[in-house]
Amino acid sequence: MRFDGILICTDLDGTLLRKDKTISQENLDAIKRFKAGGGYFTTVTGRMPYTSFDICAEFSPNAPIGCINGGGVYDFEKRAYTKVRELSKTAYELVYLIEREIPDIGVQVNTRDVIYFARNNEAMAEFRRRTGAPNIERSCADIEEPVCKIIFAHTDEEKISRVKDLLKTHERYSEFDYIRSEKMLYEILPKGCNKGSAVLDIADHLGVPRSRTVAIGDYDNDAPMLKAAAVGIAVANASAAAKAAADLVTVSNEEHAIARIISDIEVGKITFG
Repeated sequence: MRFDGILICTDLDGTLLRKDKTISQENLDAIKRFKAGGGYFTTVTGRMPYTSFDICAEFSPNAPIGCINGGGVYDFEKRAYTKVRELSKTAYELVYLIEREIPDIGVQVNTRDVIYFARNNEAMAEFRRRTGAPNIERSCADIEEPVCKIIFAHTDEEKISRVKDLLKTHERYSEFDYIRSEKMLYEILPKGCNKGSAVLDIADHLGVPRSRTVAIGDYDNDAPMLKAAAVGIAVANASAAAKAAADLVTVSNEEHAIARIISDIEVGKITFG
């Protein structure tokens, strides 16, 4: 079959999804054709699994999904993780620094199955409106479950820049990884955890060689997976960091980018070693 053994991993927001958070019919038709032709299609997203269930139901991934910015690999059909990376709770020491220095910062703690809001602000309210996450408020000290990532949020980009600078002053800074997943979000992740590691985990789970992998994205947190895959593709609306990490730049998320890429594979414009 023409797509046999090819794995495509796409970001959701800004890549597969249009500005109105819908998937075009052109993309849905192309994904169906790709899977019927022997390909594996899935998403690698910063979202928690349950905040992407409705979206995934539209295109029915036939491979595990990557979630939590690489912190988890999740079997959508079985509703179960196949792999989870956990964050040491010593990361709370960094949170307390930021809370003390930037009192109006938003703080979110992601466990395997729950999003907790340790400190709310307008950026966190916008996050809930966009994802449908419930407002479950709980301080870091009262969260008993293992943690997968921590998010700082603010609508003022200068405040996010200050978060980045302050974190670098902490003695535990080097123990973790960090990523800017959106303009108003900055995240603490387990060391070595990113979307690139998720792509490789999914490929390994399926027995797909790296040489048959494609990653598609639009923002800074997608850069690691664009580098990790055999073919990394940024959409036209991508950030400078994503474009710099990509092998190719395609059309925008408003122009059925996934359909274009599948078509380019089909006609031989995108090839694999």
